[in-house]
Amino acid sequence: MSARTAVVAGASGYIGQHLRRALAADGVRVRTIGRGPAADARWGDERGLAAVLDGADLLVNLAGRSVSCRYTKRNADEILASRTETTAALGRALRRAGNSAALWVNASTGTIYRDARDRPQDEATGELGAGFSVAVARAWEHELFAAPTPVRKVALRMAIVLGPAGGALNPFIDLARVGLGGPMGPGRQVFSWVHVEDVVGAIRHLHDVPAIAGPVNVATPEPVTNAELMAAVRGAFGRRYGLPLPAALLELGARVIRTEAELVLKSRWVHPGVLLDSGYAFAHPGLPAALDTIAAETPRGLLPVPLG
Repeated sequence: MSARTAVVAGASGYIGQHLRRALAADGVRVRTIGRGPAADARWGDERGLAAVLDGADLLVNLAGRSVSCRYTKRNADEILASRTETTAALGRALRRAGNSAALWVNASTGTIYRDARDRPQDEATGELGAGFSVAVARAWEHELFAAPTPVRKVALRMAIVLGPAGGALNPFIDLARVGLGGPMGPGRQVFSWVHVEDVVGAIRHLHDVPAIAGPVNVATPEPVTNAELMAAVRGAFGRRYGLPLPAALLELGARVIRTEAELVLKSRWVHPGVLLDSGYAFAHPGLPAALDTIAAETPRGLLPVPLG
């Protein structure tokens, strides 16, 4: 990777930690933006933000409150603000910085597309959906592309990110381990996913291919149905059988653990057209092999799952 200095906002999160380690291994100097005392700049300090961005080659913004919660008014407001306000602040800071970054990669989500069971949704022909999650994604991307700075911008429309030691896979592993690893709801909904190493790989690729700008889907070209997902999880973690979870039971369980059933019932069929067309080769294209590598690094017993 040709970048010398990168700024990562939201570096304490799951993807951010992986990205920081990977960039450091590439020899890139990493500066961070966050709310904790270890960050090089903090939200709310626009002078500090501009200073940390000055001279950086790459800005990656991964900041945003977790969506694994009930969409109450308070939570919904926090989810929206944590994305739009931080993105807007970075736009203002980049305008103030003396030497702004060559590339601004801002997190977004593949959930911006409609519930798709008929065809994949790519960047050119994909149809945006409706509802709260889509409205948040639209507002998030609007703040990025409306920011008054000439830097090249990419909205990273990520699918569900899987990887070892946390991430979105833990609830599925726990369900399989307690015997509830069957299909969820109809089981036919498409599950688009991406390994965390390919999120990092995609960011490297975007930096090194200067012709890419705009929305970029980050998802494996080999999605699965929910039923196939759960069968693969059972196989990787040594469970032959798993009871199915009807949609009504999922709705009830989501209330108990304070999250939304939409997270597993919506059909997300996200196709990485831009990445494939520009020559990106996925390190983990197939789910069974990816799960085997994750299982090898996963401890026994039930895994921690943050409650919303």
